[in-house]
Amino acid sequence: MSVSVIIKTLNEAKRIARTVEFALAGLPGGQGEVIVADSGSSDATIEIASRYPVRIVQIESPARPSCGIGPQLGYQYARFDLVCLLDGDMDLDPDFLPEAIAYLEKHPKAGGVTGHVEEMMLDNLEYTRRVQRNAPENRIGVIDRMNGGGLYRRAAIETSGYLTDRNLHGYEEFDLGVRLRYSGWQLYRLDRRFVRHYGHAVNSYKLLVRRWQTKYMFGIGELLRASAGKPYFGQLIKELPELKLWALVSCWILFSLGLLLFIANKLAALATVIGIFAAIVALMSWRKRGFALGLYTVVAWLFHTAAIPFGFFGPRRDPGAWVESRQIGDADDKTGAAPDGDAGAHGLGNRSLAG
Repeated sequence: MSVSVIIKTLNEAKRIARTVEFALAGLPGGQGEVIVADSGSSDATIEIASRYPVRIVQIESPARPSCGIGPQLGYQYARFDLVCLLDGDMDLDPDFLPEAIAYLEKHPKAGGVTGHVEEMMLDNLEYTRRVQRNAPENRIGVIDRMNGGGLYRRAAIETSGYLTDRNLHGYEEFDLGVRLRYSGWQLYRLDRRFVRHYGHAVNSYKLLVRRWQTKYMFGIGELLRASAGKPYFGQLIKELPELKLWALVSCWILFSLGLLLFIANKLAALATVIGIFAAIVALMSWRKRGFALGLYTVVAWLFHTAAIPFGFFGPRRDPGAWVESRQIGDADDKTGAAPDGDAGAHGLGNRSLAG
């Protein structure tokens, strides 16, 4: 069974060669295609990827980079019934796809299947495995989303309208999971590795600023806007426990602003606001067993909460519309033709899996 492996990239020159090599090696029987879906890299990502037998597509203006646009970009060029999503800094486990395909063949109601995302941490110039015991990526069985990617059934994607929402700078996999489950599909995590993920080591506060600048923090506000009025909106709210925290932080912010605006004694109002902030930091420092981590936690709360309205009221484009893009190079010279007929972009390929 052939698979379209989509690798979403943005300035991944350091690792794209390894990611592409693992993706090509992971194609069952060498059948399928690898698509590098680039969101406008300014480094050597495209040049390096061009050395391999892959299809390369890249967004063009007015399209803009986002977490949701890369997978959708690749999907609109994909030619096969099964679609596997990867980031440009992941190593696909060579035995994952055969096992995942077998699972989908045995479970016709499964819209997607994934495995563990093994996070790798740079320590003394060497990567070591980073254990996250309670991370969503470690839960097995039926799950609500496939964080980090996985193998999706095209028939399931078609029932939900599109793969990922180009407007989302975060939470795109959760949004996809909600839409698929509302359409009657299940998502499943096997108790085996899917990929190794080599993330970037960034100072915590720099990471907050970076996530604001890239609009990653706007994701939850964008998600709320995208799902508002949809029949699954209530379910989405229930499955995002962080919303309760952001709501409490919002109340705290509004209360503090109210004190500063409406209390005549501004010095007393400011002292009260600072006192409340200090008390919350002290509480979190006690819970986190350290002042530095406690302070960072509270600052992160404020960043995330402040980002919600920016995401919610930001402009939106039709998520199902064609992503403005171009294909780089001659794909037919790089990728094999689809067995038993090629339906081209948007093509349905071979329908051998029950939907």
